[in-house]
Amino acid sequence: MMKAQAYIILLLVSTLTFGCGEFYKLEKSTNWDELYEAANRYYDQGDYNKSIILYDRVLPVIKGSGKAELAEFNYAYAHFRTKRFIESAGYFKTFFDTYNRSPLAEEALFMHAYSLYLDSPDYNLDQRSSREAVNSIQLFMNRYPESDSYERASSMIDDLQKRFEEKAFEESKMYYRLTDGLFPGEFYRACIVNFQNFAKSFPDSKYNEELAFKLVEVSAAYAERSVFDKKEERLNQSIDFAQNFGQKYPDSQYGKKVNNLMSETKTELEAHYRLKEQYEARSAEAQRIREEEERNQAATEALRNVEN
Repeated sequence: MMKAQAYIILLLVSTLTFGCGEFYKLEKSTNWDELYEAANRYYDQGDYNKSIILYDRVLPVIKGSGKAELAEFNYAYAHFRTKRFIESAGYFKTFFDTYNRSPLAEEALFMHAYSLYLDSPDYNLDQRSSREAVNSIQLFMNRYPESDSYERASSMIDDLQKRFEEKAFEESKMYYRLTDGLFPGEFYRACIVNFQNFAKSFPDSKYNEELAFKLVEVSAAYAERSVFDKKEERLNQSIDFAQNFGQKYPDSQYGKKVNNLMSETKTELEAHYRLKEQYEARSAEAQRIREEEERNQAATEALRNVEN
């Protein structure tokens, strides 16, 4: 038994040593046909890292030849198989641009988009690369509308759109939390703009009802804290938001809260109108007094001039 185990171990070590020695020789070889065949062989065997090393050596030499097309396609896939998605995306795109009439062109363009899709981050991270992935997927769908991969590409876009939606919702919640700070004014304004933009960007989102309620809530608080000259406009805006909410979500769980907020805002607006009337009356009276004093002063000066 011990002899059998020793024999197996010796066989494995010999095989590995031979394999490593063979690859070392290939790395130093200038026999391009041998390198090309070995790179393809390692690729077919699933040893993608070794195939990449050999393709790196042979591709500049065979560029433009009949062998280059398959080698460049395998090279892109080898990077994909080793989860180097940014690199594979670039190599698939280069392949498509170079061999756009190839039978492999459709698959290359799809794999370019798919590589970017797999590299796109979770929703809570920067989504710039995800937007690049969407553009690439859309390019594939426009180019190959009859492709067997069309539905798969469409589902990838749907998934990325959900990430954008989650990202936008998290940003909206962040602005909302900041309104509890010491200087909430700018964040009230940011919330109002952000919530409205969210509804425009994601009209079918499950979050729209909640954000529409928060829009009423935030706009009411913003109006209440506004300076006198801006208050009337902002109170009316909050009432509009509340009325729009009632029309769009008549059976909402937030309905009672929205109605209470709208009632409080209308009361605030009526008080503002009374204060405005008083202010305008006082201003008019002050203006009348100033004008009367000016007339009296002018009459006095005119009399003095006559006497002199």
